[in-house]
Amino acid sequence: MKAIMLAAGTGTRLQRVADAPPKTLLQFGGKTLLQRHVEILQYLGFDELVMGVGHNAPMIHAEIERLGVGDFVRTVHNPDYMLGAIFTLWALRAEFEGPVVFMDGDVLYDHRLMAQLINSSAETCFAIDRTVRPGDDPVKLCFRNGDIVDFHKLPDRPHDDFAEWIGFLRLSPDISARVAESARPYIEVRDTEVIYEQTFRDLLHTLPQGSFGVEDITGLPWTEIDFPEDLVKAESEIFPILAPLPG
Repeated sequence: MKAIMLAAGTGTRLQRVADAPPKTLLQFGGKTLLQRHVEILQYLGFDELVMGVGHNAPMIHAEIERLGVGDFVRTVHNPDYMLGAIFTLWALRAEFEGPVVFMDGDVLYDHRLMAQLINSSAETCFAIDRTVRPGDDPVKLCFRNGDIVDFHKLPDRPHDDFAEWIGFLRLSPDISARVAESARPYIEVRDTEVIYEQTFRDLLHTLPQGSFGVEDITGLPWTEIDFPEDLVKAESEIFPILAPLPG
């Protein structure tokens, strides 16, 4: 199985200097996020990790070389990374073939979470947490009578329950092959306002009910790192309780 990662952003919401390293190079316990991603994915038997890069990409290349994982990690450069994450998704469009796990690169997480996702009984599924952070920034997966009905930061379809998407999505070969065409309309009009999740939302609304499942990882430690308070949480609350990789 292949992992496809978004890692091109500038991380401006962390309020760092303009030439700061990409967020995948944030360190926890002496290891970068990238090193942690690689160790988990290799442990779980992934074939490769393909990263969409842009902001300060040479720093990521240097870390790949330092780790000696050039035979496992491959990068795809997005020259339009400043236009938004959907343009990095588009740059990676050729990689969406076969079974894949799509993932945001700025997540610190427990290896058991990824193991649960790839061992899910649902071939295509969102990893979700029922403990939702407050505010408009978390991406919500919404349900009505138990069925998935919407997926967005600001959902607008009637629903009676929702959970937070953690940024990881397992895709079957058939649905993976549809990602490029789903993103194409936004790229063709150079829509710099649309969030990249709209690509998956459109697939969710286009495909038959039941095409997407969920894997509930509530209770396992993770955090996305977008804001300074997320970094504090990652360092003080999440990192200390991560289960070590066996062996």
